[in-house]
Amino acid sequence: MNFRPSKMRVLRWLPDAVVCTRASVRNKALYLSFDDGPDPRFTPALLDLLKAHGAHASFFLIGREAEKYPELVERMVAEGHLIGNHSFSHPRFNLLSMAEKLAEIDRTDLLLARFDGIRHHRFRPPRGVFSLALTLRFAAARRNLAYWSYDSLDYQRKPPAELIELLRKQPPCAGDILLMHDDSDCSTLMLATLIPEWKAQGFTFAALSA
Repeated sequence: MNFRPSKMRVLRWLPDAVVCTRASVRNKALYLSFDDGPDPRFTPALLDLLKAHGAHASFFLIGREAEKYPELVERMVAEGHLIGNHSFSHPRFNLLSMAEKLAEIDRTDLLLARFDGIRHHRFRPPRGVFSLALTLRFAAARRNLAYWSYDSLDYQRKPPAELIELLRKQPPCAGDILLMHDDSDCSTLMLATLIPEWKAQGFTFAALSA
């Protein structure tokens, strides 16, 4: 089981200003990030867990879900988490024209700005799929594609206990951006065990900068 696929190692050679795969190692920080929410079934329990541990994180939100559940987005912002753009409808970006991609991104940016007042948000493409053309478009606009350096594999439908053991064998390092999801309870169940262990090892938990 590899939590650092070769694609991520290649992306690390790109400038952080273009594609962000790691963040500051100061304060021995880990950067938890969650895709595909908000979800009223699972996000509240995750937010409760983070709050109990004084942990901050980054939530890359699907616009249509944020529109449906604004109270969850408001809570994220109020509790010090970063909200990011994960497209409006989570389509297969490789099948869209550039105009369609930008429409998905812009619509979500406008929606999220209602909550935090920020015009342009960090963008994480659905399924991590992006093209050179989109990368160059973002670079020209001085915008950043938010990727990750450590994939928790919480979407593989393995039992949380099994994933916990695998993460213990290949633990994240300070500065890692961890990919997780809040459209199931897997990440919450994993983190209920792992956050106390990581805190005991001296790690802190920070949101990415806006």
